[in-house]
Amino acid sequence: MEKILIPNLQSIREAARTFINAMGDSTVFALYGAMGAGKTTFIKAVCEELGVADVINSPTFAIVNEYRSDTSGELIYHFDFYRITKLSEAQDIGVEDYFFSGALCFIEWAENIEALLPDDVVRLTISELPDGSREITA
Repeated sequence: MEKILIPNLQSIREAARTFINAMGDSTVFALYGAMGAGKTTFIKAVCEELGVADVINSPTFAIVNEYRSDTSGELIYHFDFYRITKLSEAQDIGVEDYFFSGALCFIEWAENIEALLPDDVVRLTISELPDGSREITA
């Protein structure tokens, strides 16, 4: 995947479409970036472009949110492991079952469960540039 530049919030849906076109057969995506870098906002845009009509927000307290695309019927899981302090907490919710389900999985704060990520996970970094734009790199 090439770098994806998001000049401003108005262009995030276009960036999401670019990302979707580059996903290939991958299903598990780990997003890395500082607090406020735009991980949740980007995942929200990707889900909307994939046809999710539900309200999409960060699952900080629930750990995982489940969405279904209204257009394809595809399941999408959105994880936020910010509050996870032990791998066993992620294992207790059956995280590996989600990762190997074949459904799309988008993971925020993946660094907190690095040892549980599948070998084929796609690691993405979202960085805020000095001008306020965002850059996504794999």
